[in-house]
Parts: sequence; C-alpha cells; structure tokens
Amino acid sequence: MLTSVDADVIRVLGDPLRLKIVTLLARETLCTTHLVEETGAKQTNLSNHMKVLREAGIVETEPCGRFTYYRLRPEVLAGLSEQFAGLAASARGAAGNKRACP
Repeated sequence: MLTSVDADVIRVLGDPLRLKIVTLLARETLCTTHLVEETGAKQTNLSNHMKVLREAGIVETEPCGRFTYYRLRPEVLAGLSEQFAGLAASARGAAGNKRACP
C-alpha cells in the first residue's frame, strides 16, 4: 500500500488524457487551443481535465488576453518522484526482512 505517496496526485495522473496533457506541458507552456489541437479532445472535455489538474496543484494558469495558458508545476512531480524514490530505497533495505507466518 502506497501510504507515503500522494494518492490523489497518482489518481489524477492515472487518466490517459491528463497524463498526455502533463507530458505536453513538460515541454512548453500551452493555451487551451494548443491543447485541444495536440490531444484531439473536445474543448469542454479538456476544460474539465484542466480543472482537475489545477485543483490537484499540478498545473497553474496564466491569463493572456482572451486565452488561458497552462504551465506545469515541476515541484509537484519532483515531490512525487522523491516519494517513490523513498519507497524504492525502503524496499531495497527491507529485501531480507520476512515476517514469519503464524
């Protein structure tokens, strides 16, 4: 059980479209129009996914005239990476530990 890893962020990133959006935003800041073009998602569907990503703190917005630009917050993903690295280190250290069956 991954109790030391942020389960909400994992759930949010578990959606294929949201993961694609995050991958795109890792390369550059994009507006909604760009994301619709890149993903092939409908505007309303994309907007719903962007809301979920914003509420999870994974992306932040930047208004620019009548457009909204989205930028990835790398510190959130770095924190998640550190949590998984900690679990991996713990697992390596516990490799020889085995609880006896009753």
